[in-house]
Amino acid sequence: MARRTKKVGISGRYGVRYGASLRRQARKIEQLAHTRYEDPFSGKKNVRRVATGIWYCPSSGKTVAGGAYSMSTSAAVTARSTIRRLRELADA
Repeated sequence: MARRTKKVGISGRYGVRYGASLRRQARKIEQLAHTRYEDPFSGKKNVRRVATGIWYCPSSGKTVAGGAYSMSTSAAVTARSTIRRLRELADA
């Protein structure tokens, strides 16, 4: 079977509806949500989205809370680095 879409990818199912910029946004979000992420416990690239903000790795059996469409959000990264920095200051 030949490839049907080259540029639009996963958002090709919307056809010509909804406008190009909205389809582009939807494509970006859907690609993030359907990607397999690396498991912080086992290191395998097996973590998949189960529901909004819930990520599961079948190989380790762990369930992790994360962002709605990606496993980690920019706010979570910022909070993690701030906590790490404050811990280092408290230890010193």
